[in-house]
Amino acid sequence: MTVSELTYTREIEEATAPIFERVANVIPRVEWPLHAPYVAAINRLKRERNAVILAHNYQVPEIYHTVADIVGDSLALAIEAAKTDAGVIVLCGVHFMAETAKLVNPEKTVLVPDLRAGCSLAESITAADVRLLRERYPGVPVVTYVNTSAEVKAESDVCVTSGNAVRIVEALGAERVIFLPDEYLAKYVASKTSVEIIAWKGHCEVHERFTGADLRRLRVGDPTLRIIAHPECPPDVLAEADYVGSTHGMIDFVSSLDRRETTPRVVLITECSMADNVAGTFHDIEFVRPCNLCPHMKRNTLAKVLHSLETMRYEVTVPPEIAQRARVAVDRMIAYGRTPQA
Repeated sequence: MTVSELTYTREIEEATAPIFERVANVIPRVEWPLHAPYVAAINRLKRERNAVILAHNYQVPEIYHTVADIVGDSLALAIEAAKTDAGVIVLCGVHFMAETAKLVNPEKTVLVPDLRAGCSLAESITAADVRLLRERYPGVPVVTYVNTSAEVKAESDVCVTSGNAVRIVEALGAERVIFLPDEYLAKYVASKTSVEIIAWKGHCEVHERFTGADLRRLRVGDPTLRIIAHPECPPDVLAEADYVGSTHGMIDFVSSLDRRETTPRVVLITECSMADNVAGTFHDIEFVRPCNLCPHMKRNTLAKVLHSLETMRYEVTVPPEIAQRARVAVDRMIAYGRTPQA
């Protein structure tokens, strides 16, 4: 790709105009000439490569709204990855998500724009840690949050997301389970079920920075503000929230708000870009934006996505002996995700 091809020409302006109209309320017009050449090039290369771009809800708006084919939370991306007919999957998220996509698409090429896009939760536990826990608690099922490496998933009985963790833990029919690695999500699950939860002490570096005091300050002067929090947040944060749920659940809650007489004001207590992306859909809701950024999610940029498609880098692979066992835990999660909820 030459420099001239990435110039904001009249042709690119006209070709990308419909895309900009969709995102005009979340991407300033002054920024569009910087993004549009990449958007046009990426969308062209997707067709040439028979590629699909999967983007997590925490991706920047210029990826989420302009080049992504499938967007969602971890469970939605895993399910859609399993269904895609594309030969190439570009995962705009973090490394464990790309591994999960590879587990359910072993014959396809899975790429990440930046190999350094990791996760504090995934890095908080190893496969050896899980084996030691099994020795300490023999016979106790191991429930692993999807925010983990393939090696950890391979040592697990089932994976979960924040959206289905409570349902899966209860469906196991066990008196107690080992829940890894997020301590705060484990505490949230324990508060919603009678199952005894043995937790690990992993934390998300984004969500652990929020405090209950932060939320109380947000309510000052506006008692009608709706606070929506992710269950990876500390318990004092969840206690102050009006709704607690996964990123998918957050979107559903926002969608359900009554907008007939007044404009609702909401705050999403999660990664910063989530509010930008939801605002792109709900123009009649005012979003307050406390901003805790995930440095790993933000490693993905339009320039890196384009480079990934041009060079077919960086490919994510999982050793067959690990993939076979990890796929069992992921397949069980996907099966639960497809089961209608009562």
